[in-house]
Amino acid sequence: MTSHSFPGLLVKLINLDRSEHRRTQMEKRLLDIGLAYTRLPAVDGKACWAELSSTVDVDAFQRNVGRDVMQGEIGCYHSHLQAWRAFVDSDSHTLLVLEDDVVFGSDFLQALQQALAHRDRWDMLNFNKIRAKQPVLQAQLGPYLLNAYMGPLTGMGAYLISRDTAQRLLPSMLPITLPIDLELDRVHLHRIRRYGLEPFPSHVDDGNQSTITGQSFSGVNKYPWYRRMPTFKRRLRDLLAKQVYLLQTGQIFPKT
Repeated sequence: MTSHSFPGLLVKLINLDRSEHRRTQMEKRLLDIGLAYTRLPAVDGKACWAELSSTVDVDAFQRNVGRDVMQGEIGCYHSHLQAWRAFVDSDSHTLLVLEDDVVFGSDFLQALQQALAHRDRWDMLNFNKIRAKQPVLQAQLGPYLLNAYMGPLTGMGAYLISRDTAQRLLPSMLPITLPIDLELDRVHLHRIRRYGLEPFPSHVDDGNQSTITGQSFSGVNKYPWYRRMPTFKRRLRDLLAKQVYLLQTGQIFPKT
C-alpha cells in the first residue's frame, strides 16, 4: 500500500541534512510499510540561530517553560511550520507529518485509513505521544479509540492535520513562547480538536540521542524550583482553561 491509496494525503518527513543515519533508517521503515512521502529538510536551529532568534520571545519562553531556550527546539518548531506552509500551498486536504525517529506499528496503515475515513471528527490527530494524560473517549473508529485529553498531550512524532486547521494556526504561531507540542496543547486558545488515536500505531525511538536535547537530556538546562514558579502558574492556568474549553465544546461528555 502506498500513499496513492489515500487520495488527498500529503506525507512529509522532517529530517536534518546532517542526520544521515536517521534519514537512511526512516527510508527503510517507510519502504517497509509502503508509504510514499516527501522529505522536508529540517530547519537547523543551531546553524540558523541568528535568523531564528528574532522569532522567539525569550523572556516569555523561559517563564513558561522554566529552562533555557534550546536552539534545536526552535528549529524543530519552524520545521513543522514549514511543513504546514508546503501543505497549504498544495492541493491536499490532509497532511501527515513524520519526524525522523518514528517506529511504525504493523497496523500503522490501517490506523491511517481509519483516521482519514473520519477526518471530519478531528483537526489534529496524534499517532504517537510523549505524554497523553486523562483520555476522554470521543468516538470508536474501528479498533481504535479517538481520545481527547484532559491532561497534557505532548509529542509531535507522527500526526495528521487538516488543511483548515493549518491555515488557521499559521498566523498565530509566532512569536514562539513554548515548544510546539506545548503550544498546540493549548487547545483552548487555538480552538482546535487535538486528539490521539489509541492504541497508538507508532512510537518514537531516538536511541537516547536527541538532536534537540542531546544524549540523556544533557542539553536541557532546567531552572531550580524557585525560578520555575511562573512555569507552575502557567501550567495550572492552561490546564484549567483547557478543562473549561473541553467542557464548553462537549468533549468531556461527548455523544459517542
